[in-house]
Amino acid sequence: MQQIVPFLWFDGQAEEAATFYASVVPDSSVDHVERLPDGSTMVVAFRLHGQPFRAMNAGPGHPHSDAISFQIDVDDQAELDRIWDAFLDAGATPSMCGWLTDAWGVAWQVTPANWGELMSAGGDPAGAARAFEAMRQMVKLDIDELQAAIRG
Repeated sequence: MQQIVPFLWFDGQAEEAATFYASVVPDSSVDHVERLPDGSTMVVAFRLHGQPFRAMNAGPGHPHSDAISFQIDVDDQAELDRIWDAFLDAGATPSMCGWLTDAWGVAWQVTPANWGELMSAGGDPAGAARAFEAMRQMVKLDIDELQAAIRG
């Protein structure tokens, strides 16, 4: 086996979505667009942070759900804010705990790269409980607030 490639089904917006994703996530690109004889987009091969993806315009009937989502790990609050705001500016709907659903119905969570460490509070059960409770109150994650919750 060479790799596993996420394959997303769209109702006519595959190229638009792939182009948006590649514009927001660092180290990303739209690599190839397969077109039908009428010039419309059929399949888009793209990369997000080096990970290959494919998107296809296959019509209605199979909408996205948050049962499958993508997590974007970021280095700091500035990068988290930039990506979060780009999604919102493109019509995403925020949810809770760092989740949002983009304009095409795909669910994303924008999280700090040290997410696991933050949520476990370095093995401190009380700090982890405080971090979890703080996270539950957030829509967009705030790294400083999570760290303050850990400290108590």
